[in-house]
Amino acid sequence: MFFRVKTVGSNSYVQVVESYRDEGRPRQRVLLTLGSLDELRESGHLDSLLASGSRLSETMLVLTAHQRGDLESTPSRRLGSVLVFERLWEQSGCREVVERLVDGRKFGFSMERAVFFTVLHRLLTSGSDRAALGTWQEDYEIEGIDSLQLHQLYRAMAFLGEELPEDEQAGATPFSPRCVKDQVEEALYRRHQDLFSGLELVFFDTTSIYFEGEGGETLGQHGHSKDHRPDLPQMVVGIALDVAGRPLCCEMWPGNTTDVKTLVPVIERMRSKFRVGEICVMADRGMVSESTITALEAMEPPVHYILGVRMRRQKEVGEVVLKSRKPWKEITPERELSKDPAPLKVK
Repeated sequence: MFFRVKTVGSNSYVQVVESYRDEGRPRQRVLLTLGSLDELRESGHLDSLLASGSRLSETMLVLTAHQRGDLESTPSRRLGSVLVFERLWEQSGCREVVERLVDGRKFGFSMERAVFFTVLHRLLTSGSDRAALGTWQEDYEIEGIDSLQLHQLYRAMAFLGEELPEDEQAGATPFSPRCVKDQVEEALYRRHQDLFSGLELVFFDTTSIYFEGEGGETLGQHGHSKDHRPDLPQMVVGIALDVAGRPLCCEMWPGNTTDVKTLVPVIERMRSKFRVGEICVMADRGMVSESTITALEAMEPPVHYILGVRMRRQKEVGEVVLKSRKPWKEITPERELSKDPAPLKVK
């Protein structure tokens, strides 16, 4: 049963209606008409009727007591997503690696918990460390983070970016020194490596992140902005993935570093720190330049590479591919022509 308001002309009436089935078909019948909706509201009879009926319902008794303030409110905290990421954090080895790197250092707080807290916040909300504390922190049940303060989260980020001693700078890119973050990446890779595993194909790409306010004092430079904000200082971020899509490492460079200058240093780091033998690099056309190809060709042992280029604008493509006697064919990916009258053609 339920209440229904029926309008007749300019008047509205409250009815008690029952739903039932007649020969398998849903039907409704009016059990009682309580009267005019306006009169019931003005007299308070509707409220008293509902309150009288709510005493017979355990659920409504609890809600009514809560509205009157008779019940003490207990704040709820989210747990599901924390359990998932906590398990991934442990299974991936992140917890073990961070704890090993901070072993013997007296920070005065759990550095591993601070790093996990900032990582979890970025995964779920993508906000600043300051935004993580307070309401967001109170909404989630996260072990070992109740006593963390803002300056400790800043120290955790500074720890990951801490520059390594001079005798551990071998393999650093020419744009930035090696830091603790590099040790974390290399330790995670070694942890999942076995006798038969290796890197045969690596995907690499870059993007730009711009700074607002007073950010970017160290890496912030003006350069080609992929965010269409050339007016702001930026930094370049590159990431390398294996063939399964797992991240191997990320690199951060000044914002005026061009893509063509980043590929070779990443390959050199792959070989020196990830102990890669034979490697094939796949990158887009932003990585292509005559000097880059020359450097790749001169590497020992040889490096295989797949670089995307514009078919008609790259002279080498016209000379080597289009005029080649070896068979090649044009592939047109399936697309709805109504939405895209000029589908991409791939050779």
